[in-house]
Amino acid sequence: MPERFRQSVEKTIELRPDRIALYSFARVPWIKPAQRSYKDEDIPVAGEKRELYEIGREMLARAGYVEIGMDHFALPHDGMAEAQRNGTLHRNFQGYTETRTTVLLGLGVSAISETPTCFHQNEKAYPVYERRVRNQEIPTLRGHLLNEEDRRLREQVLQFMTKFKVRLSDDQAADAREFLRPMIEDRLVEVSNDTLQLTEKGTPFLRNACMFFDQRLRRQEQKPQMFSQAL
Repeated sequence: MPERFRQSVEKTIELRPDRIALYSFARVPWIKPAQRSYKDEDIPVAGEKRELYEIGREMLARAGYVEIGMDHFALPHDGMAEAQRNGTLHRNFQGYTETRTTVLLGLGVSAISETPTCFHQNEKAYPVYERRVRNQEIPTLRGHLLNEEDRRLREQVLQFMTKFKVRLSDDQAADAREFLRPMIEDRLVEVSNDTLQLTEKGTPFLRNACMFFDQRLRRQEQKPQMFSQAL
């Protein structure tokens, strides 16, 4: 599998796109029934996935690409790389972007929209989505109205994902030292006074560090698996 992946990266580099999104495959057969056709041995897990990402990361770096936060790479002249250098990088549901907007409208089946006060997701079944659109309805399947804590944590996550450091409250700093202790011991993140900072070594683990801010998930003692694993 590593050799086939190297070949794919080589072909991509030959095409020389300005931007590349290198995401881990999201295996969610409970959401995408077609994925049930994959066998366990067909899908890399844990360390195998890490190895593939490091292969791609190294090859793209040698080819002149700049790593943008997590999952993204861009050539130095690209606007996204420039935004990272200038400190104006933004991230939304689609990934990193050059500029920040206050409203993101998702069009199409299962698309997610964002406003300063809420999130909402469109219908995930195409027949239902089509019927509601034809009836001139807003095809919302579900949504969430953000409270003050949600908005504060969203800003902190955004800061951390784009600038790789963020200020914490006193209570948060103490909590971070406990929750992120394994990452601190591995020198992937640092908590100094009131600041959480990602180290260069920890760049590939940015998503894992961000789980610290997901208070709603952490408050749930048990939760059924709904999303793909971070690694």
